[in-house]
Amino acid sequence: MPTYLIERDIPGAGQLSPEALKAISQRSCSVLKNMGPDIQWLESYVVDDKVYCLYIAPNERMIHEHAEAGGFPVTAIRTVRSRISPATAEA
Repeated sequence: MPTYLIERDIPGAGQLSPEALKAISQRSCSVLKNMGPDIQWLESYVVDDKVYCLYIAPNERMIHEHAEAGGFPVTAIRTVRSRISPATAEA
């Protein structure tokens, strides 16, 4: 199943409190639970004014459905073609 990188423009994201991030995470998990097992949230990275999220889903449509149901912005969606890490250099 494809992995997607979602870019979300969220002004002030880097200054969100731990409580606010927890609430956002809980809302996302609730939406995902209602959508079923075909879509999975792997992790997210919060920077100053954006959040980058990794999801596994059968198609981009499900990413948009999750965003709409949770009230999350979607600035861009990119399909992850490969992953590399320091371990890649040793392979």
